Amino acid sequence: MRIAVYPGSFDPITNGHVNIIERSSKLFDKVIIAVLINIDKKGLFQIDERVEIIKKVVECYSNVEVKCFNGLLIDFMHREEANILIKGLRTVTDFEYEVPMALINNELDKNIETLFMLSDPTYSYISSSAIKQIAKFGGCVDKFIPKQILEIFNYKIKGY
Repeated sequence: MRIAVYPGSFDPITNGHVNIIERSSKLFDKVIIAVLINIDKKGLFQIDERVEIIKKVVECYSNVEVKCFNGLLIDFMHREEANILIKGLRTVTDFEYEVPMALINNELDKNIETLFMLSDPTYSYISSSAIKQIAKFGGCVDKFIPKQILEIFNYKIKGY
């Protein structure tokens, strides 16, 4: 069975993330969305909220699961018996950041392969950080995030 892991904070999940998930689901028997628990960073959504939100968004993909993790990604991959790591690339900056991480992961386990997927140009400028900033200043983010999460995102960003 070909099991791939797509890690990230997904705070919030964007249409760019969904595009990578959809494309990955066609390539692998199982794709695990691995939501990173980062205790040093306060997100807009708590980890359990992110997991539930992502589950709603990906429920149409029968071979996609959502789990959270902390610690080393390689350890999570071992527990899940996965050997493919999916990384979405929007820009050269993403590439420069992700390549050293892929090399480190490969040093930790030679059986882990990193697959870089280029972002669909439609989504290449979208980031979770930019979406939060746009929304905080009253801008419309409807075309950047999945429709299933618009209501909860707007509720959260306005602070009530």
